[in-house]
Amino acid sequence: MRLALALTAILLVAAPAWAGEIDGKTLSEDTRILASDDFEGRSPGAAAEPKTIEYIIKRYKESGLEPAGDNGGWTQTVPMVRTQVLPDPALSAKVGGKARPLEMLKDIYVNTVRPTEAIKVVDLPIVFVGYGVHAPERGWDDWKGVDVKGKIVVFLINDPDFEAQAGDDAAGKFGGKAMTFYGRWVYKYEEAARRGAAGALIVHETPGAGYGWVTVIAPRGSNLDVARADGGAGRVPFQGWLERGVAAELLASGGLDLETLKKQARTAGFNPVELKGVTFSADFKVSVKRVESRNVLGKIPGAKRPNESIAYAAHWDAYGMADQPDAQGRRVKAGALDDAIGVAGLFEIARVLKAGPAPERTVLFAAWTGEEQGLLGSEWFAQHPTVPLETMAGAYTLDVLQPVGLSRDVVLIGAGQNEMEDGLAVAAKAQGRVITPDAKPERGLFYRADHFSLAKRGVPVILIMALGGGPDLVVGGREAGDKWVSDYTATAYHQTGDAWSPDWDLSGAVQDVELVLEAGKVLANSTDWPNWKAGSEFGSVRERSAGSRP
Repeated sequence: MRLALALTAILLVAAPAWAGEIDGKTLSEDTRILASDDFEGRSPGAAAEPKTIEYIIKRYKESGLEPAGDNGGWTQTVPMVRTQVLPDPALSAKVGGKARPLEMLKDIYVNTVRPTEAIKVVDLPIVFVGYGVHAPERGWDDWKGVDVKGKIVVFLINDPDFEAQAGDDAAGKFGGKAMTFYGRWVYKYEEAARRGAAGALIVHETPGAGYGWVTVIAPRGSNLDVARADGGAGRVPFQGWLERGVAAELLASGGLDLETLKKQARTAGFNPVELKGVTFSADFKVSVKRVESRNVLGKIPGAKRPNESIAYAAHWDAYGMADQPDAQGRRVKAGALDDAIGVAGLFEIARVLKAGPAPERTVLFAAWTGEEQGLLGSEWFAQHPTVPLETMAGAYTLDVLQPVGLSRDVVLIGAGQNEMEDGLAVAAKAQGRVITPDAKPERGLFYRADHFSLAKRGVPVILIMALGGGPDLVVGGREAGDKWVSDYTATAYHQTGDAWSPDWDLSGAVQDVELVLEAGKVLANSTDWPNWKAGSEFGSVRERSAGSRP
């Protein structure tokens, strides 16, 4: 509340109320360059990474930043392992002694994050584990102590509350339709590994996942993970997804009905079920390459309290090159909106802040690597921070800004989490806008962007992402905003269609960059420490470091 009052006071004395300092033409041009064919889709560890890093450093310097990386440099090295499933993997189920081939990318999608050159399993039992949630604090356990070592576990996507009906045991246990971390594929694969499973497969359903099958298969068997001290032994040997129709078919072959199982999985008494007479086999080769990628870190040192900080962040990586050209002949998955435009926003914020009075707190600018592969760069930074996280007052992340014009609101992912939202609402009001909560919290977007790596360490965060429901556009309203989100998700998200366009109207993107700029200015010059709101799972983490803050 103090932060919101401080921001109100500052904005009320400003004339005009909104300076409009962000340059939309520069925002567009930086996006165009980063999304151009020369950068080959900005895949971490690929040939074009040095060019990407060089460009970001160049723009950081032009914006007036100082280095904030390892050993006084601009970058932080993130060691990674790239794995690629080689062509023609042999994947099948055996039903009643007869093989049922499973076609990669059509029926099933698999990959591995273990640095192993071959995966081979033969006729392993398949166990359906419902949502696979073990949450003692919520009184929920899907596993019931069942031993799944050396078996293939099959999960439902999302968490037990997603499709819960009145009277279901799960109703209200996990916040309604709003996805918790238990609903994320990351959690499910990690839980399978903790329990010694030989493989983990998730039944794909678009509503629960928040994206279609085309997004699932976009990596084409490729994966990146940070290099781990245990050599990947703590990861599940292979992981992936089953197309819904195929999953229903296999379950039926074992005498089970998918819809009936889904209902049972919403009850506290659910027990894992092994498919009778159905086994799984896989035999495929894997290319393993050890690579180094880089976060790019710059800063404006704090003039009064340099050991305190705020952060602005975006991810520089995208999905590289497609195997085959699309209908327009494009192979580059350029990631123009996801997230070249966010990185471009960092440059503009840095330029404006550097041109003004020095902030009292240090302002960190982070261009993360490996977001699309599991928030790898931000997670590495969170494990090896170059500024203390205990005295980071808050962080703002830009990830997918909309290119369809001015809006009357800003859609906030994870609304209701922390007090930074109060200051954001005041800044939005100064723009003549309001904050609208994410209309589709079931997609779990709050757990799918880089800010989450900091949130897990207790740092209050704000995520600006245009995919949480359509903005209320000045021209066309909410209907037009929803249509853009739907079209972008279906035709461009993680695909070759996410390309820069001269026809974009970036006035709405400029609004959003200016919004976090103004809110961040106040926080950077404040002595306030925003807190997590009651009920947030991150509040207790922040409380443990309270003694580090004045």
